[in-house]
Amino acid sequence: MNTAKLSLRGAAALPVLLLACAGATAAAPAPVAVTAIKAAHMLDVRSGALINDAVVLVSGERITAAGSKLAIPPGANVIDLGAKTLLPGLIDAHTHLTGNPEDAGYSSVRISVPRAALTGAKNARLTLQAGFTTVRDVGSEGYADIGLRDAINDGDVPGPRIAASGPALGITGGHCDDTMHAPQYNAIATGVADGVEEVTKRTRQIIKYGADVIKICATGGVLSMGDDPRASQYSPQELKAIVTEAHRLGRKVAAHAHGGDGIRLAVLAGVDSIEHGSYIDDEGIKLLKEHNTWLVPTLYLGDWLIDNAEAIKLPKPLLEKAKVVLPAARVNIGKAIKAGVPIAFGTDAAVYPHGLNGREFAVLVKLGMTPIQAIRSATVNASQLLGWSDKVGAIEVGKFADLIAVDGEPLKDVTTLERVQWVMKGGAVVR
Repeated sequence: MNTAKLSLRGAAALPVLLLACAGATAAAPAPVAVTAIKAAHMLDVRSGALINDAVVLVSGERITAAGSKLAIPPGANVIDLGAKTLLPGLIDAHTHLTGNPEDAGYSSVRISVPRAALTGAKNARLTLQAGFTTVRDVGSEGYADIGLRDAINDGDVPGPRIAASGPALGITGGHCDDTMHAPQYNAIATGVADGVEEVTKRTRQIIKYGADVIKICATGGVLSMGDDPRASQYSPQELKAIVTEAHRLGRKVAAHAHGGDGIRLAVLAGVDSIEHGSYIDDEGIKLLKEHNTWLVPTLYLGDWLIDNAEAIKLPKPLLEKAKVVLPAARVNIGKAIKAGVPIAFGTDAAVYPHGLNGREFAVLVKLGMTPIQAIRSATVNASQLLGWSDKVGAIEVGKFADLIAVDGEPLKDVTTLERVQWVMKGGAVVR
């Protein structure tokens, strides 16, 4: 063997090796900065325990540690919230960010999709600052909510994490159709589809354009002309086709359903949640419990809408429906709560002004929930409904650092959640 030749080769290779090592050293990532959030208290939403002398450590967007009197690493950025109480960021599972209360009547016909998207940007900011770091947006014409979700994810505008549905699926002339235009305009909402073949195709189309969840209208509604909230709309075959296709493509299904028959048909078709549930009866309660279907009641809006109907020029037929449906909802939802139906927090924000989402908690407590049950509905329960339990809903290692802080103790006074003082989303302070 020629050792001289080997030595020459080794010598020639040495500079290359040294350059490679130098390059590897230069490319080594800088250590990620750590933020430590301190507060007098922190609520463990799973156990209901209040942890004193709380510390949460955040690296990047994620929580790396949380507990009492944790050691804070040297050089960490410390945020001391003093006497405040820390909670996980709240979740509203039923919003319409691209709408406002004054759009509920005939004025809706003048709202373009670009204008609705810009309205959504404003309302997303208000919602985030109110402490709701995640929402499910269930129904927006022209895919404006999906565009808003993408703009937030890209950092273009501030707002919560959004699970967006795009246009809601509904029958011709039903609650999710355009019922404000006169016949000569032949106005039809984007999500209108009739018959098994058509609803299957429309479900695929909405998913094609970016929907995270499918929203369907299984009954009539309050803020639509010519329909009855107690009457079912889609047939069992149509409902089953939508649910089957959505689930096959990895999407959950939320069903707007006020009336008992519509609730029954939707649950039997396999939907993941019933929205509103105003006329839920004993059979509906039994079915939701048997199928572990979430109920998303939307109750505070009943106070606001009736009190402000004149100011927003709500058409008389819609107001008359509201005066009947909304008080009935409280009676029936109260029965469902006491019966132990799975509840996820939702508000129908847009029927009342965005940013007031926290007022829903007091209504839930008034109807029989304990404060911790109401808080769980907007944290661990809602995250489970969304399928995001690994991301949000609790202050736990590995989850997004979505945190809020309030003065006082929400377990004693749930209305403190109407007055959120500090908000962090993904490790960045936004309020």
